Amino acid sequence: MGISMTRYFLALICLCAFTFNLRAQEWKPAGGHIQTSWGEKLDYKKPLPEYPRPQLTRSSWKNLNGLWQYAIVPKTLEKQPQTMEGSILVPFAVESSLSGVGRTVGKDSLLWYTTQIEIPVSQRKGRVLLHFGAVDWQCTVFVNGQQAGIHEGGYDPFSFDITPLLSKNKMQSISVKVWDPTNDGPQPVGKQMVNAHGIWYTSVTGIWQTVWLEMVPTDYIIATRQTPDIDQEQLRLSVQLNNFSAGDQLKVSIGGEQAITKNVAGINTAFTIPIKNPKLWSPDSPYLYDLSIALVRKGKVADQVGTYFAMRKISSAKDVNGVKRILLNNKFQFQFGPLDQGWWPDGLYTAPTDEALRFDIDKTKELGFNMIRKHVKVEPARWYAHCDKIGMLVWQDMPNGDDGSNWEPRPGIDGLGTEMERTPASENIYRKEWSAIRNALYNFPSIVVWVPFNEAWGQFKTTEIAKWTAEEDASRLVNSASGGNFYDGGDILDLHNYPEPAMPSPKLFGEKYALVLGEFGGLGLPVNDHVWTPKENWGYQTFTNEEELFKRYDELVKRIPAMIKKGLSAAIYTQTTDVENETNGIFTYDRKILKMPEAKFRETNQALYNVPVAIH
Repeated sequence: MGISMTRYFLALICLCAFTFNLRAQEWKPAGGHIQTSWGEKLDYKKPLPEYPRPQLTRSSWKNLNGLWQYAIVPKTLEKQPQTMEGSILVPFAVESSLSGVGRTVGKDSLLWYTTQIEIPVSQRKGRVLLHFGAVDWQCTVFVNGQQAGIHEGGYDPFSFDITPLLSKNKMQSISVKVWDPTNDGPQPVGKQMVNAHGIWYTSVTGIWQTVWLEMVPTDYIIATRQTPDIDQEQLRLSVQLNNFSAGDQLKVSIGGEQAITKNVAGINTAFTIPIKNPKLWSPDSPYLYDLSIALVRKGKVADQVGTYFAMRKISSAKDVNGVKRILLNNKFQFQFGPLDQGWWPDGLYTAPTDEALRFDIDKTKELGFNMIRKHVKVEPARWYAHCDKIGMLVWQDMPNGDDGSNWEPRPGIDGLGTEMERTPASENIYRKEWSAIRNALYNFPSIVVWVPFNEAWGQFKTTEIAKWTAEEDASRLVNSASGGNFYDGGDILDLHNYPEPAMPSPKLFGEKYALVLGEFGGLGLPVNDHVWTPKENWGYQTFTNEEELFKRYDELVKRIPAMIKKGLSAAIYTQTTDVENETNGIFTYDRKILKMPEAKFRETNQALYNVPVAIH
């Protein structure tokens, strides 16, 4: 009996150990590329656990990131496969290392996800919303086998009210079908390409931002819109509701103190709030006001959300020489920062952790920059919130798209421009997603410039798109085509020049446009054991050591003060980090090596803010 029991317990221990090992092995990074230190230490049981929407917070929510099941099937098979292929770590794109899969999908295949989640009956007193931070590109969501909705757009958040689809049981089934043609389709893709090479990077398919549930009352606040006016010392606030009743009120508190109470006037209610002697937001003093908004019915709070705002103004005006300048809070502030593509060797579009997400911004600030150009990519909401808190100006690009196969010559203001003639479907996709992106990011005060087009990539109807962008958001400037074909429209004329800095002519263009250097530099230094691949690495100019690299960087940047005096308002250096085969980053792709001496680098950069400019 004793021997039998001993054997039984030994067998039980072995079984437990075997089960533990299976669980431990159900996720591991895929591929053989370099990794960040955050990716190396990633807790796959709690990937990106932070609250994903800092501009509209509630306490009742549930993070759904983690191991889901996936399958890749031919596009001709529209129904969910009966058998899944394995585990995928959400929210990392299927091509990434951190997904645990590392496979390409392409236009001829579908990517399916499925998972089981628990929603107790106690959490269903109102409505249950299923949120996706971003899914690239066309996404169909099913709950318990029933379709919840379809979304197209790889860069904007979306949600579905899944309350009617929930079963009486605690456990609920969620399935997601994704189709993404990447560079073979008419949709925005940024730098993605199925066959990555040169300046084009690995494709990103499927879920790449946090998936989460939110439990809300039957009548709730959908969104808010905050527009500061420092000249009138007031905040314009708009509140969108899904429903309301006669007599409902909105009670607003700022910094914990009640500011105003307004009767609900409809689904959308807008009003102004006085902000006397406002504390202005800037890179040197990034002051944020906490904002609380409550929907009150018959004296009781029906719903309440938290958010924040900043009092800041971005505008342009002529200097004493008649050249347009970019102003921050009615004063000239030279803006200098890196081109930031937001790619990761292990997560591709997705930073391994929130600490990693913030790292790039912190280091950019510490290195003496005050601005970031977010290049043909959109980040998760938390990235912009970090910029708000750290004090970092942001120029936000629209991700480029379409294959550019149909170009029509149309002279620009330089007499040399061409524009693309997009199909109606392509144009509709662009307009829909660009509007959705700007609407989702509207409340982040760090964003001061919208960039509809980069260079000539998919550039079309430039004057019309610039005007439309400005009309939808008069609180920011519009850089119609950064380094692209120049057409009348927008607030900024933007030149790209590698590697030396240059600027548009103040005599020809300075009276009408603020003049900026949208890209320059691109100085390369491959660092052994920190490159994406051992071969085919490149920069616009390549160096062999840190001393040579910094000497050239210092030389280029020291040419800029003379340009500031002539009328230059901003400059953008390429780039924050290496990206795949590009080795022209200030940091290596894995963020482990800063390629130039930090103190000297910061000193060189900060000298650009000391050039005096008198505004008319």
